[in-house]
Amino acid sequence: MANIIELNNVGFSAQEGKIVNGVTLNFNESKITAIVGPSGSGKSTVLKLSAGLLVPDQGEVYYKGKNIAYMSRTENLEYRRESAFVFQDSALWANQNLNQILDLPLRIHYPKMKKNERDERIKKVTAAVGYRKNLDIRPSRLSMGEQKLIAFARAMLCEPNLLYLDEWVESLDETAGDRLINIVKQKQKEGATVLFVCHDMRIIRDLADYVVVITDGKVMLHATKETVINDPELSNYLRMGIAL
Repeated sequence: MANIIELNNVGFSAQEGKIVNGVTLNFNESKITAIVGPSGSGKSTVLKLSAGLLVPDQGEVYYKGKNIAYMSRTENLEYRRESAFVFQDSALWANQNLNQILDLPLRIHYPKMKKNERDERIKKVTAAVGYRKNLDIRPSRLSMGEQKLIAFARAMLCEPNLLYLDEWVESLDETAGDRLINIVKQKQKEGATVLFVCHDMRIIRDLADYVVVITDGKVMLHATKETVINDPELSNYLRMGIAL
């Protein structure tokens, strides 16, 4: 089975010290991996390193065998079009309205796409995620849940085959969360690879093919979901990791 993302002895430090230390992971193409662990364990940092949003201070991160840090501008732009990241805090531009926020990725990655085509795609994607309000308002007018919907819609616009999701259904009610989960399932059916950070055991059971447990910036467990769930000791360890 082909690896789409590989982390080789990756480390990352910030002002507070070492956050990720010697992480080596392979993520299989067209599979869904849940990254879990206690608060502050480094799981979101591992997700951002995997996406190339953070540059490791040791080790390498590869996408389809290419070191992300040494991609050409053209290769990097293509990688950005093929992948998408949903941030835990949504990361919507405060000084832009929703339509501008959603229009930008299309203008960058599809410069020849006409405005009416961009508008139609935005309308289709926002409807799919369940957002049906005005797009001519700024993010400050939205609830946290609505911001999550717009952030997820932005990630879907360029039809990525690699998704990074950081607590992407947090702040959503169950109906809205299930709608996004079903979109992720459909993306996997179409061949997409998904890496997600989550604390919800229900979602992990429903979605994940593999589970990674991060503790103190290190990989403590990397196994198939079935292996974890069918082993009482590992299953209990996973629950403890999520609850801590």
